[in-house]
Amino acid sequence: MNIRNTFVPVLFLVAILCIACEKDFLDRQPLVGTAENNFYRTEGDALAAINAAYATLQFEMSPAPHFRWFWGDIMSDDAEKGGSGDNDAPSLAALENFLGPTDTDFLDAEWETNYLGIYRCNIVLEKVPAIEMDTMLRNRILGEARFIRAWYYYNLVTIFGSVPIVDHTLTPSEYLTAQSSPEEVWEFLEKDLEIAIPALPLRSQYGGADLGRITKGAAQALLGKAFLYQRQYGQALSQFEDVVNSLEYDLVPDFGSIFTEGGENNIESVFEINYMNSSGGNWGRNAQNEGSFTPVFQRARGQFAGYGFNIPTQSLVSEFFAEGYEDPRLKFTVFRQGEAMGDRGIFTIDATGGYPYEYYSRKNFSSASQDAPFGDPNPNGGVNDRVIRFADVLLMYAECSYHAGNEGEAQQALNRVRARARGTSTGILPEISSGGEELLEAIYRERRIELAMEGHRFFDLVRTDRAESVLGILGYSQATHKVFPIPFNQILATNGVMQQNSGY
Repeated sequence: MNIRNTFVPVLFLVAILCIACEKDFLDRQPLVGTAENNFYRTEGDALAAINAAYATLQFEMSPAPHFRWFWGDIMSDDAEKGGSGDNDAPSLAALENFLGPTDTDFLDAEWETNYLGIYRCNIVLEKVPAIEMDTMLRNRILGEARFIRAWYYYNLVTIFGSVPIVDHTLTPSEYLTAQSSPEEVWEFLEKDLEIAIPALPLRSQYGGADLGRITKGAAQALLGKAFLYQRQYGQALSQFEDVVNSLEYDLVPDFGSIFTEGGENNIESVFEINYMNSSGGNWGRNAQNEGSFTPVFQRARGQFAGYGFNIPTQSLVSEFFAEGYEDPRLKFTVFRQGEAMGDRGIFTIDATGGYPYEYYSRKNFSSASQDAPFGDPNPNGGVNDRVIRFADVLLMYAECSYHAGNEGEAQQALNRVRARARGTSTGILPEISSGGEELLEAIYRERRIELAMEGHRFFDLVRTDRAESVLGILGYSQATHKVFPIPFNQILATNGVMQQNSGY
């Protein structure tokens, strides 16, 4: 075991809060002022504790921005930083060009939020077992906590590599903990998911008030995703098969409907982080931020009331034309000049304030009619984060089937995604019948198009060893940049005991 004494400063900062999150089951009053020794006694307390763990999934500004699309889109060939220019978030531009830096609050915020979420999950796992309550509900709550903790470790290991494993709430004497190897972190999160799976309900077993809670299928999909990242294709395939064969999920007929308000938590949703637009919200580290900041950060500037980050590249847009026609998914992925941006007006360069971007991301767009009816509308985007969709599962299933030697199953899963995109059109998106490397490349390409601007691309390139060939022109080196630097504040707080990732 790779043992080094390390320190996790964020653990000093966390406090027990139950935060209103959204979608009925998360709409709860905060527990500010509640003494810990008077809490964790009732079924209601158990639900409040797990809701607090769910709440951290929403944190995008704690205190600095740390969106999934920072790492998955901007660091890839699908998007560039954007913003108002070179002086707008320059450290993000440096990360985008693989120049470091290690001392940016973007990395700090990502690290701290994941460990805050882990802390809240540990509280649930320690306190809820002793509460006298319905056994099935208790087991479900514990399964939810294990899934959420596993999700945070999935983020940490894919973004940072070697990180401390904190499996319980720490006493002062334990504030120095160990930085574990990526292999140990993978093993830990896999165990959490394996324990969670039998405790979690199927999607169909939840009532409407609980729509959006973690399901058995979500845990199986994340476990498969973890195995796939490590190229353990057989184990991954088994998990994806269970999700596909459960018949709990399906592709919605209309691709464009997925990213609408009416498309939230639909039958294609496997794991979705819920947001609302009615809280008022605030900036920075917050206790009641139910709204997403993604819409305001990604919308165009000028009359569109956004900041213009995460700009789609020409490389991405061109990929939608690579088969000799326009893939119908492009119009639901990217805004182009002359198109209406919801009810905010027609996209022209002049309307954006003169910023020279040809494209803007569409999947997380929100119209003015969706703004919060009171307070600051910026932190109140009601656009949910579609983290794992069934289309994603099908394409991962196709990839694993290919590596397992079953090209027929790989083709079938791939063509199922293409058929939905084709819709009633004829003569486009024909079925893929090729095999070998051509089939694998087709699966990779389909992932880029289907999941564009959803935070997957950089990590897909890294795990398949294609990042250096695609991103090398920007300075990417697989030996260094497959993970990001450990935040400098973590190293500083330990007088250098925390070890920086190689190459930084």
